[in-house]
Amino acid sequence: MWTRRDFSLALGAFGLGGALPAVAQAIRVMKVANTAAVNDPQQCFVTAGQHPRLNFYKPGGVDVEYVNMSSMAQAMQSLRSGHVDFGPAVPGILLPAMAKDPTLDLVSVYKWLPRNPNVIVVKPGSPIKTAADLAGKRIGIRNQGDPGIVNTKTMLAELGLKDDKVEYIAIGDGAPAGAAIDNDRVDAMVTFDTAAARVELVGTKLRYVPITPKFAQVGGGWICVPRRLLKEERKALVSLFRGIAKSTLFSYANLDAAIDLHWAVYPESRPKGRSEEEARKELNFILKDRKNNWMRRPDDPDQRIGASDLAEWRSNIATTAETSKNPKLAQELGDPNRLFSNELIDEVNAFDKQAVVQMAKEFRL
Repeated sequence: MWTRRDFSLALGAFGLGGALPAVAQAIRVMKVANTAAVNDPQQCFVTAGQHPRLNFYKPGGVDVEYVNMSSMAQAMQSLRSGHVDFGPAVPGILLPAMAKDPTLDLVSVYKWLPRNPNVIVVKPGSPIKTAADLAGKRIGIRNQGDPGIVNTKTMLAELGLKDDKVEYIAIGDGAPAGAAIDNDRVDAMVTFDTAAARVELVGTKLRYVPITPKFAQVGGGWICVPRRLLKEERKALVSLFRGIAKSTLFSYANLDAAIDLHWAVYPESRPKGRSEEEARKELNFILKDRKNNWMRRPDDPDQRIGASDLAEWRSNIATTAETSKNPKLAQELGDPNRLFSNELIDEVNAFDKQAVVQMAKEFRL
């Protein structure tokens, strides 16, 4: 059990001791576009560090505020207008939008999901065995703006197949999606790991079909900011992403504690109608794969938290050009280096990672 003295010593180990006076200064609240529309504990990789017991943000002069969004399109518009400061970057959606509208000047500065979290799920007895079998099938997606469409196109394109005969059917999440699969309204569902887990929780039996090899190597999620913000508020962004990096490490090392911390910071997200023990069991199941996807692959040559590389963005452009049927996409986007930046990453990683992991392992709320 951590004592107040232990916590003070840990702050020193993280290099935060000297920054404590910053708490007294004005806090820059960084607003995030939350396209999940619901703030639940699967976002603990960001929110855990907001709790005063961890305090990963305020010593750097920042804090996080969630702003719920209904779609990526709304998020991009909110980033452009300045209503939010950072948000998710899904290349299959973001790149065509930036090519179409050059004034949408967003830059991806932090890769929060370095592994690919997308999955293909089918009924246990389905004849679908590989991603190639998705061609010509009815594919379940959460909604018509869902990345499941782009991801299916991406995998089929990798295999040299077309999706012109694929039917994309919106089946929602959880129980509605489970019913659609059980009742054979769709042949498969292409979705995120966490969404598939929620379908399993309602009692639908699923079999996981491997995603395609090249697609599997692509990162799953980036965070982008308006380019002007990168120039004007660089220090605040370093503090923001360092806080996220610490929260991610903490949550990976002690998921139960991270869930508790999320509930403490956002009490409205506590379970209703069932015990916290039951809710925690569900969340551990939902995040069983996602927590691993928060971390870089062991064979990744760049182990810096949040780092991107030019090769993957070139791959993102090539894949998106294929799926969007726009062979001129790369030409329209111009220099791919402008799409991402690692300029914050070394400073973001300037903390004692092992100390955060040790803190997480010993932590009790």
